[in-house]
Amino acid sequence: MAWAHCVSYLFGGAFLVNAIPHFVSGVMGRAFQSPFANPPGEGLSSSSVNVLWGFFNLVVGYVLVCRVGNFDLHSTEHVVALGLGILLMGMISARLFGRFHGGDSPGAH
Repeated sequence: MAWAHCVSYLFGGAFLVNAIPHFVSGVMGRAFQSPFANPPGEGLSSSSVNVLWGFFNLVVGYVLVCRVGNFDLHSTEHVVALGLGILLMGMISARLFGRFHGGDSPGAH
């Protein structure tokens, strides 16, 4: 079942990284895209909704990394799975949110 643990760590990394923009935007009092906006993922949700969504992502990430198997920072396999989840979600977020905030969007220089 070691592969299942690594899949959990990969998704845990994705949830942990997704918590950052939502929670930080919410704490700063800024509206930000969320799945609860209209249209989902494109419209803006309130800062309170983003704090809650960011916190939910943090909890799910914690459960997937710390409560599934025995995550070991000294295990290259575990760290690579977590890091890959962080990197993949980070790149996806950069592309998606970059369209709205003038960041890393196609054609941007």
